[in-house]
Amino acid sequence: MLDADLAELYGVETKALIRAVKRNWDRFPEDFMFQLTEEEFENLRCQFGTSRWGGRRYRPYVFTEQGVAMLSGVLNSKRAILVNIEIMRAFVRLRRILAGNLELARKIEALERKYDTQFKVVFDAIRKLMLPLASPKRRIGFHPEQAKTGRKEKP
Repeated sequence: MLDADLAELYGVETKALIRAVKRNWDRFPEDFMFQLTEEEFENLRCQFGTSRWGGRRYRPYVFTEQGVAMLSGVLNSKRAILVNIEIMRAFVRLRRILAGNLELARKIEALERKYDTQFKVVFDAIRKLMLPLASPKRRIGFHPEQAKTGRKEKP
């Protein structure tokens, strides 16, 4: 998680969060926290559409699950502790979801090997169903079809 996102969750300024981390630098090895490279920072900036002069001027720090857990010892507010508990629960849920999908994928592969090409179409369809759904895009603005019928087109 990015330092700014964590600071928002904890209800503190990003610079206050980083200051607390730097005071306890020994608690945050590279596998707990790292700073984005200049190239990664530029890519992130492009994704959010911020200008060079607006927004953030320094490369953000990124915290792993262990780094987020370590923050609870560095930030001693009641809110920080509650937020940390919820973040840890989210990581656990995410791990369970990923493990469940991996287990399902292994079972499908085993079945596919067992039944060869006989059910290839079925297995391909199941794999497609396992992919995350893309959110449907709604068309915005003037639509010629709408002008003809006077009704909105179904999304």
